[in-house]
Amino acid sequence: MSQEEWIIMNEEHWYQHQLRVRYAETDQMGVVYHANYLNWFEIGRTELIRELGYPYRRIEEQGLLLPVVEADLKFKKPARYDDLVSVNTRVLEMTSVRLHFTYEIRKVNEDAAEGVEENSGELLVTGTTRHVWVNPSWRPVRIEKEAPELWQLLSKYS
Repeated sequence: MSQEEWIIMNEEHWYQHQLRVRYAETDQMGVVYHANYLNWFEIGRTELIRELGYPYRRIEEQGLLLPVVEADLKFKKPARYDDLVSVNTRVLEMTSVRLHFTYEIRKVNEDAAEGVEENSGELLVTGTTRHVWVNPSWRPVRIEKEAPELWQLLSKYS
């Protein structure tokens, strides 16, 4: 870890986004193809940031990019076609240059789909992604200087 000051986020703040597994997301074995979980992670983090009131479009309009520099997934059980799943996302830690998300993909009990509590349901996949804030030239930038409002929103999420 660098000399940067890390902000460790509160474990209680999960953002939940539900989706239904589409047939095109499954493989010959009838389970969700592993790469699709990375797409779901992206949905989780973009919707989390949107929920904070700062959609990705606004971030990009400010000349900021947030590429994935590391991803880790652990597969517990497969999701299958037509399952209703919950993508649970939270900011794990952050600095002014880096952002680290953690995820849980859970199968939703359809009888209890309305008002499902955060992180309830059968755990299918866990994972993390690490990101670096960069400008269009792919040079690292300090988010608190380039987008102070976004920095404040993310900091308050802790």
